[in-house]
Amino acid sequence: MSHLDNIPSTPGKFKMEKSPYINRLRLHSSLAKLTFWSFVFLGLILIFFFRSPSSNPLPSDLSRRSLRTSSWGGPAWEKRVRSSARVRARNGISVLVTGAAGFVGTHVSAALKRRGDGVLGLDNFNDYYDPSLKRARQALLERSGIFIVEGDINDVALLKKLFEVVAFTHVMHLAAQAGVRYAMENPGSYVHSNIAGFVSLLEVCKSANPQPAIVWASSSSVYGLNTKVPFSEKDRTDQPASLYAATKKAGEEIAHTYNHIYGLSLTGLRFFTVYGPWGRPDMAYFFFTKDILKGKSITIFEAADHGTVARDFTYIDDIVKGCLASLDTAEKSTGSGGKKKGSAQLRVFNLGNTSPVPVSDLVSILERHLKVKAKKNIMKLPRNGDVPFTHANISSAQRELGYKPTTDLQTGLKKFVRWYLSYYSGGKKASG
Repeated sequence: MSHLDNIPSTPGKFKMEKSPYINRLRLHSSLAKLTFWSFVFLGLILIFFFRSPSSNPLPSDLSRRSLRTSSWGGPAWEKRVRSSARVRARNGISVLVTGAAGFVGTHVSAALKRRGDGVLGLDNFNDYYDPSLKRARQALLERSGIFIVEGDINDVALLKKLFEVVAFTHVMHLAAQAGVRYAMENPGSYVHSNIAGFVSLLEVCKSANPQPAIVWASSSSVYGLNTKVPFSEKDRTDQPASLYAATKKAGEEIAHTYNHIYGLSLTGLRFFTVYGPWGRPDMAYFFFTKDILKGKSITIFEAADHGTVARDFTYIDDIVKGCLASLDTAEKSTGSGGKKKGSAQLRVFNLGNTSPVPVSDLVSILERHLKVKAKKNIMKLPRNGDVPFTHANISSAQRELGYKPTTDLQTGLKKFVRWYLSYYSGGKKASG
């Protein structure tokens, strides 16, 4: 297609040196080639999404990315949706919580319900980690009167139906494909959930009347490679260290676009290593506990030159306070039916504990609470997107949200261990 390079960018200045017939042949040839390569690229994209490499069996992989929406609709289903989303407190809000059966989603949903807000959950119950833990969280929420609709955030028809049944004032968007390392095995699932899923939700929200205010979970991982310590929301975040971080950074840029064009009120929350009861089994504190109790060796990573790997561990109750404060201070969206009527609120906050702790100290605390000595295997931090150090600057959240974490790692891990031993005691899972 090098012959196209001779066509000037300014129309009307091209002197035809060949006959019109020859030029028409070249034009047709170029269009044919352009069409051919367009189909080739489209094919490659489809192959990437539907056959992305994964160490897991194909059925499991598809269950993570497909629209596994259970049957929905009908009078009985709509009645459950309305009942769950009904506001019971004066000046309460009605919130759609995506990823409601997840770790943070469960705690946020329960906290909203306790204070009288209307809460409806949405979750696809994928098998990235043990779905039975998600089902147990679901049962916990159902006892509080919270209904979790089983469906995918990319199912636009379902999302539209939910907004038809309930005029949500707020959305707490926590549905996402989590985990830094798994992104190297199954990149397509991150694009599907963290980018396409977010866009699907925003598309429905922009057309809702009234538009809801949206709070969504970003990640401390967006800070990537070139960031000052402690991490500030003003730092550059254009060099993410992992695909997971890149999808979360893309979400922040997409949010800016929808805020600018459609007047959606958007607040992003960058979480820093959240831990606590009902947590995620893929997190270090969780599988360390499991392996220490089983007498298995645990791997502790160290940075280059025997440097310390440290994390700004944040207890779940502190994260919940930040989430609720973000919802309470979110201004109304300014659009209606997809048309912007004025500038809208756009914010990003760090939610951390401001006290980075070496992972080796985390293990020592677990040993004390479990009363078991860990078998340790020290290894160099692999080049898989993990960063050696995280530390949150929370001054903006303190100033605008009144955010103030109060739980230290010693106290938080004691509560987690108590829950873990209760939930998994004797191989039987307790209900609370």
